[in-house]
Amino acid sequence: MAGRGGAARPNGPAAGNKICQFKLVLLGESAVGKSSLVLRFVKGQFHEYQESTIGAAFLTQTVCLDDTTVKFEIWDTAGQERYHSLAPMYYRGAQAAIVVYDITNTDTFARAKNWVKELQRQASPNIVIALAGNKADLASKRAVEFQPLLHFLSILFLASVGNQEAQAYADDNSLLFMETSAKTAMNVNEIFMAIAKKLPKNEPQNAAGAPGGTRGVNLQENNPASRSQCCSN
Repeated sequence: MAGRGGAARPNGPAAGNKICQFKLVLLGESAVGKSSLVLRFVKGQFHEYQESTIGAAFLTQTVCLDDTTVKFEIWDTAGQERYHSLAPMYYRGAQAAIVVYDITNTDTFARAKNWVKELQRQASPNIVIALAGNKADLASKRAVEFQPLLHFLSILFLASVGNQEAQAYADDNSLLFMETSAKTAMNVNEIFMAIAKKLPKNEPQNAAGAPGGTRGVNLQENNPASRSQCCSN
């Protein structure tokens, strides 16, 4: 995937590495680029015109840490309001979530905050939440709220002000935060790697083969051969 502009993944695991499986859900308003982020991460691809997700899409990808292979089972949820009632079915039992907003649209940032609140209230208590400010390639069109007296400074420091606002919110809510671009691959692999590093590797977790399904995730004993497939697309 590095050859397509993304950051290179770590090398495959050494013999004896444990393999863990985690359910990850993407949430956010429609058209913020959730599906594009997943497509870039899983297949190293970007489509300029991406069809809207209906309900949810399911994909998998592995990342390799020093002593652990992490398999993400990813639920990419639809952002349209009519699918909102289905979201709990997908984030129930998830160990990680990426809440995505579009840096050119302040409404999507406000909606992202609502998703974070919902996860904090209703998702697993120890869920790892990352906030992704997507479409960083459109930084010149960044939408930033500012007071009239600070209009001039806001124009001069447009990019940094918007980033600082999101970073401050993420810090206040103990979220991981990165600005990403599915188009250029900026920080796409990195945000998934940051989540993988933060997830607990020694506790039984739920799996994601079904939206609310549960089963063990230590795959090492049941399927040793899967270790050779680490980081394959």
